[in-house]
Amino acid sequence: MRAINLANEKKRDAAVGFEALPRRQTVKMVLPDGREQTNVKFLKSAADLDDLVRRYGDLTAVGGAIIDGDPEVDMELVGKFIAKTHKLYLTEAGDIAYRVTLVQVLYNPDGSEKERHDLTKTQSNVAAEIPIQWSGRKFAKDAALRKFIFTRKYQIRHTSGLTFDFLYEMAQSLQESDSLMFVGAGKKGNEPILLTAGGEPYRGFLEGRVADGKYCLILHLTNMELKGLPQGQEADA
Repeated sequence: MRAINLANEKKRDAAVGFEALPRRQTVKMVLPDGREQTNVKFLKSAADLDDLVRRYGDLTAVGGAIIDGDPEVDMELVGKFIAKTHKLYLTEAGDIAYRVTLVQVLYNPDGSEKERHDLTKTQSNVAAEIPIQWSGRKFAKDAALRKFIFTRKYQIRHTSGLTFDFLYEMAQSLQESDSLMFVGAGKKGNEPILLTAGGEPYRGFLEGRVADGKYCLILHLTNMELKGLPQGQEADA
């Protein structure tokens, strides 16, 4: 369970946990004999087209080599099962690159390059010194569903008896107002939420439910907003 530093409407914060609860599948795929299927990874190829072109000179020569033999297949490696993998960057010669500078390139609509600059990864802010803040902006649930596309959701979990009361009060307040609370990073709570370093920025909304002394506090995340046509315009039929 990951940690998140969360503040309530009184600007009091606490370090609690959050996790995504996976959906349980209602349908199970099995093999003809009734055994459960198992997904495996295996090495499909040990050479790519660029490597073959460098080796043989041009595509025509590569095609001839493939007809005469199997230069793209390493009999010692291809077909082997793969367990744990690591992402590596390669040089143009196909060697491992040990020092890599990531560059972000922006293009114009016509495909020409507009600008490029070093890609800097913004740090995660869910467990930062400044907590995720209540903005004070509430959205009715039905209005929020029509305005935003929620792509992720996480359950906020207590880590002690004190944080249970802390989160229970938050969930109770949200249920009584029957609304979602817009939450965000930064001192004013208006900055996007970053779950991981260099990750996608999201806007967050808290939903709360309570029943029989129990609570459920859900953090809904969205990076897409539905916008209607300007007043006076109609969509094409």
